[in-house]
Amino acid sequence: MLRPDSSNTSDVIMPTSITTTTMNNTSTHLPVLNVSTLSMVNVTHISLNVTSFSVTSSEYNSSSGSSSNTSSEVPPPLLGEVKVSKCQKPWSYVPDETLPIMWILVYWSSQILTWLFLPFIQSYVCAGDFSIVGKVKRALLENAIYYGSYLFVLGILLVYIAISPSISLNMVQIKVLVITASNTWGLFLLILLLGYGLVEVPRRLWDKSDPQLTITRTYFALSKLSTEKQEAHENLEDLLEEVKRVSQKVRYNHPSRKYVNIIISKCSDGFQESLVHDGIDDFQEYRANNNEVPPENNLVRLHKQLLQALDTMRRTSVQYKILMNRAVHLENLLKNSVGVPDRTWKEEVPLVEQKENYFVRTFMSLRMKWKWYCQIQPWLRKIGAVCLAVLTVMVIWSECTFFNETPVLSLFAIFINLAKSNYDYIYIELASCTVIFYLCFCAYYTVFRIKFFNYYYIAGHHQTNESSLLFVGMMLCRLTAPLCLNFLGLIHLDTPLETNDGSRGVETSYTQIMGHLELITFISEGFNIYFPILVLILCIATYFEIGQRCLTMIGFQRFIDGNIDDLASDLISDGKQLVIREKRRIQRELNAIHRNEQINQITNGDYTPDVSKRQWKGKYMQKYETRNTDDQSTTSSTTSSSKILGGGGGNEKMEFFEDNSMDYNSLAPATDHHSRWSDSPGGGATSSSVPVISRPPRNLFDDV
Repeated sequence: MLRPDSSNTSDVIMPTSITTTTMNNTSTHLPVLNVSTLSMVNVTHISLNVTSFSVTSSEYNSSSGSSSNTSSEVPPPLLGEVKVSKCQKPWSYVPDETLPIMWILVYWSSQILTWLFLPFIQSYVCAGDFSIVGKVKRALLENAIYYGSYLFVLGILLVYIAISPSISLNMVQIKVLVITASNTWGLFLLILLLGYGLVEVPRRLWDKSDPQLTITRTYFALSKLSTEKQEAHENLEDLLEEVKRVSQKVRYNHPSRKYVNIIISKCSDGFQESLVHDGIDDFQEYRANNNEVPPENNLVRLHKQLLQALDTMRRTSVQYKILMNRAVHLENLLKNSVGVPDRTWKEEVPLVEQKENYFVRTFMSLRMKWKWYCQIQPWLRKIGAVCLAVLTVMVIWSECTFFNETPVLSLFAIFINLAKSNYDYIYIELASCTVIFYLCFCAYYTVFRIKFFNYYYIAGHHQTNESSLLFVGMMLCRLTAPLCLNFLGLIHLDTPLETNDGSRGVETSYTQIMGHLELITFISEGFNIYFPILVLILCIATYFEIGQRCLTMIGFQRFIDGNIDDLASDLISDGKQLVIREKRRIQRELNAIHRNEQINQITNGDYTPDVSKRQWKGKYMQKYETRNTDDQSTTSSTTSSSKILGGGGGNEKMEFFEDNSMDYNSLAPATDHHSRWSDSPGGGATSSSVPVISRPPRNLFDDV
């Protein structure tokens, strides 16, 4: 094995890291992309299914109505008269034989991915083993309990079918059984997520229109994120020390050294160089009876912990930087809202790395920018919050009343039936898309805000790790099918239409694939109908922030508007101090950039400043300030200054000081011998031959 010294460290260690990282990214991003695409296909095609079914049901009703009438009751058409049907096929109409094939492919592909492959890939990516075979074994062991629970539930359902005399066990019944179990679990999860999202989405949009409340919440989040960042840094430092100790114990001719090299390759370049400089990579023989060498399982555990610590450290650092920039922007917004009489956008501390919208940066002046941030944007957010709140009330009412078919109480069912009676298929398409996308947004909003002790955490700006991405992909697949089925229930299309003789009529293509879930009666007639009423209770609990208050009581501090205790107040104060320190740092960076620009201009000879009002006066500033002064006064000042600095009138020293253009005014001898620097008790001069300095020298090191 090659020895990873300073000359070949990059050749031995870095390719392993690059190959492992590329393999993990490929095995993660492709499944996540597939499940996201399948979920969006489900959501977008359900509205097409509703429109196509409306056309089919209209044709079915017209044909059944015409067949029930006798021929004597319907007069024959006149000669030359053309009968025009009101039911015209819309542009979004899909043939009846196309949608079932599409639903079969999309549904079963997403179900196989979310219940079988994605859990395995998630365990594979998170495994700390050093080989593909080791990761596969680790993933199978971790998912043994997961898959065993599936088999246990499936066995219970099969026993239920076997002991039911009215149910015959065949492949069709097993398929409906599996779909029923999956949709029941998805509906249970969907109602829990909607109970939070339906209230929090409009409320959060309304709160963003208040700059004071937003900046207070940002201070609170910034303080907690700073603590999390510090803990992540300390955890990473402890793990790096452990890696250093392991590297000292496992030498280069040990069989486990290749695993240590892989662990070291995941660390930063500075840490790898420190191992070289500290002499840790010196070649030493290992003893066969050395018991201090850690086993391979400990190295696997260390590797997994190091990967998690590096990911947490990178994520918290990026999030802290983004949240700090947002806090500085909100402070600028708050001060512009209350303290700018000329209505022009002003920034107390402009952000060095601020990335504004292209439209705002290109087409908006300072006055228009002030109107957008201080007037237009808050009102748009309030109007949007009110519209979303109205839509939330409509969803809650429809969820609580959609099981009642006579009379129809669900608002969305009333709207769809009214549009279908008027053959307004464009309205059916728009209404279906609006409702289904709002339900998806509220449910997925809750998914994106789920945080399980930094293990599953969705972070913005491309900072989400592989495990969390796969978790979101599984949640999207498991929620999409019951979400579409719940939407069909809201508009009373989850069951087939009944004919006059009581037989089943036409139904949507989606329910043809899903089945009617009548195999288990207490689920089809009880759980799926009455469980959505629970969303009302969950929305009330979310509105009064009962969950946040419970978390605060058990020690997880949360921000609750109107109920800020002492601990929350301390966190807000800490966040405000962090912003103040960041603004000072930004100001120092801007001053340094400005000074460098001026020095470059002075060096190039393109700078002619007005230095009369500047406090900083170095050698170049003094040159411009004293350009028009009298040559005789300059010579006199130079002579007196050279005497003070110990010069006896030497020409070489005088020329040296003249070339450097020092600030001699601060070194001039004192003419008033009664100053506070005199040693005479009466205030007189101590010696007539030695000049007395009236004040200490200044401006000596301004040019450094």
